[in-house]
Amino acid sequence: MAISDTPLMMDAPIESSSSAVSWGPIFAGALVAAAISLLLLLVGAGLGFAMVSPWSSQSASAATIGATAAVWLVVVQWLSSGLGGYLTGRLRTKWVGVHTDEVGFRDTAHGFLAWAVATLLVAGVLSSSVSSIIGMGAQATATIAGATTTAAASVAAKSGEDFSTSYFTDALLRPSDPASATNPATNTEASAAQLSRILTNAAIQGKMSAADRTYVDKVVAARTGLPEADAKARVDAVLKEIEDAKVAAQQAADEARKAASATSLLGALSLFIGAFIASVAAAFGGRQRDDDEEVLLRT
Repeated sequence: MAISDTPLMMDAPIESSSSAVSWGPIFAGALVAAAISLLLLLVGAGLGFAMVSPWSSQSASAATIGATAAVWLVVVQWLSSGLGGYLTGRLRTKWVGVHTDEVGFRDTAHGFLAWAVATLLVAGVLSSSVSSIIGMGAQATATIAGATTTAAASVAAKSGEDFSTSYFTDALLRPSDPASATNPATNTEASAAQLSRILTNAAIQGKMSAADRTYVDKVVAARTGLPEADAKARVDAVLKEIEDAKVAAQQAADEARKAASATSLLGALSLFIGAFIASVAAAFGGRQRDDDEEVLLRT
């Protein structure tokens, strides 16, 4: 019996020629979600400005403003993602010959894709604004951190005296009797400038050397006419003010860091919530569309 050279033909699987992704409903839902997000963000910005006032008695606390902003971000994602995802599910074309579980998965995926496209659109529109806000925040943090060293870099880069250092120098050299502070031998710009540089170096190093401290005590006693003990007490008081200013600036910088970290984490959380809501809303909208079509076919 001859064996045929023709290979046995197996039944080839039948695959659909159309993609399972319906980009039309996805873009439609994404545009709606992006528009609603922008609208709600503008409303939130207006409410936020209403809570802030230059008068301390009329302005909300920083903690209240931060908590309100976090809640509002969640509300924005909830509403925009929910409506965008629902429209994505309702607008897609009904899939024929597809298992119910597969239909639910596809609807969920369409909602997630609509949320992703909407997020990218909003990020693109707000990129310049966000960059400006981040830039201002970084500049403010740098200014606060720079205050801890009393602008030493600025003093080194230019010949003029730094304002904050000059203030502390004036405090050190303030005479006990201004009317008697006319002796040119003790009232010189050179000694004031030298004290300013000593204070700047002490701020950078975090402490004042014993030799510098001895010299400062003698100059202050000579310039002010105070007894040596009183001059040392004045130097101690001014150095404590400088250290307190440093600690306060460090605390402010640390609070700004914590606020930035909390804002980033809450923003990420709101996006996760938006992705979940969009996916669920799309599945619900798609199922409702299929149910409505079945009712119409039966009638």
